[in-house]
Amino acid sequence: MSLYNRYSALPKSAENDVRVAAERTPGARKYGAMIVTTLTVFAVMTVFAFNAKARGVPDSFADLVEKLSPAVVNISTTQTVKGPSGAFPKLPEGHPFEDFFKEFGNRDKNGEERERKATSLGSGFVINAKDGYVITNNHVIDGADEIKVIFQDGEKVPATLVGKDPKTDIAVLKIDPKAHPLTDVSWGDSDKSRVGDWVLAIGNPYGLGGTVTAGIISARGRDIRSGPYDDYIQTDASINKGNSGGPLFNMDGEVIGINTAIFSQSGGSIGIGFSVPSELAMPVVEQLIEFGKTSRGWLGVVIQPVTEEIAEGLDLKSTDGVLVAGVPEDGPAFKSGIKAGDVILKFNGEKVSEPRELSRLVAESKVGSEVAVELWRGGKTTDVTVTLGELEKAETAMASASPSSGTSQAVELLGMELSAINDSAREQYGIAADLNGVVVTDVDPNSEAAEKGIRPGDVVAEAQLEPVASPEQMKERIAEIQATDKKSVLLLLKRGDNSRFIALKLNKES
Repeated sequence: MSLYNRYSALPKSAENDVRVAAERTPGARKYGAMIVTTLTVFAVMTVFAFNAKARGVPDSFADLVEKLSPAVVNISTTQTVKGPSGAFPKLPEGHPFEDFFKEFGNRDKNGEERERKATSLGSGFVINAKDGYVITNNHVIDGADEIKVIFQDGEKVPATLVGKDPKTDIAVLKIDPKAHPLTDVSWGDSDKSRVGDWVLAIGNPYGLGGTVTAGIISARGRDIRSGPYDDYIQTDASINKGNSGGPLFNMDGEVIGINTAIFSQSGGSIGIGFSVPSELAMPVVEQLIEFGKTSRGWLGVVIQPVTEEIAEGLDLKSTDGVLVAGVPEDGPAFKSGIKAGDVILKFNGEKVSEPRELSRLVAESKVGSEVAVELWRGGKTTDVTVTLGELEKAETAMASASPSSGTSQAVELLGMELSAINDSAREQYGIAADLNGVVVTDVDPNSEAAEKGIRPGDVVAEAQLEPVASPEQMKERIAEIQATDKKSVLLLLKRGDNSRFIALKLNKES
């Protein structure tokens, strides 16, 4: 329906009623036209206000596509790999077909797999024409021996890898800006994008090149379990294999996302695609260009969500916040006095409600900066100041350990068999020399402990935020908690370098 038709349909009956009233009222005839005119103006204003809030479908995307397409490129990579194992099996010496497979198969004369060149295609876009920087996905170029950028006219230009970040699946390439005329695009503000806004995806699906698809933003803040900072834009604009690394544009021609993944059981588009939002991508790209790597803030805590049971155990009124399950020694949090069992309510003035949100806030903070952290501890709030470290350095320094199996003298509590930690137990379960508590040696498969993932080799270090050093002390602590009105007990479990809190319901048999 046209604007004119919308307006005509809205006020017609009201207009007739006003005219009839004006004709029947003595002395009112001269005012009738004035009333009708006023109503008409009001109706037109209403229609225009409606249209200002609800933007219609664009007549065409052609002008926008013509402007943006030169900045979108194809990414071609070559990688040296071994021939596919199993295609031509290595046969026993003396087998009648041994010579045939050596000559024509994927193995050399010694029976070893031959090397071959594997190629893959993806998408990218020029973000800085002056310096020749191109953005794509890390998984597009990961492991590549050779990378080439292919332009719309088919010309191929070699590219070098500036830096990559697997956590956000972003990579920055550099080409010689003099090798080919370059057109770049600019970043937009993904935080201003709304569900329902129109978007354009331009890329290289299935190697076709220069393919444009349109759709809307279907959702925001999607966590698809691909990394610690998942905050994807979901779109129904068709994204397929080969679109990876290409841009997602808003209607102002700005890049608000990097197309990265799809949800599909067949491998083709079913209208569920995901893009890294520009507000997450921009600082990563800036760091990769400046340092060749990322430099993220590090708080130095092991965290987990606050469940209803944990909230009840800590006297919290809600499940908002993030529970500190562990604090590695010599980390920023440890030095500032943050302890296991604290609940982080605010980070640098911003409320946090889940671990993913806190992880992103910390990562986006500058290394070496001082930040205020609001905690819930002992039934009240407290503030500490933390000087952030660098995540990448901490990850390099961290070591990993895994428990083995074994048994020890035990007492039964809460569906678990608990034993003292002695030299034999440390050796059998791989327990660190400086770790104290009681070791889980068996778990009732029908218990709540089993349901919540507790297993032999786990160490119970604390019960309701107090350290326990022996099975007898653990038993006494449980009895103390049972004497209160608490319905569950909060246990701090250690498994290798990992820590987490688990709430187990109390019962009389315990």
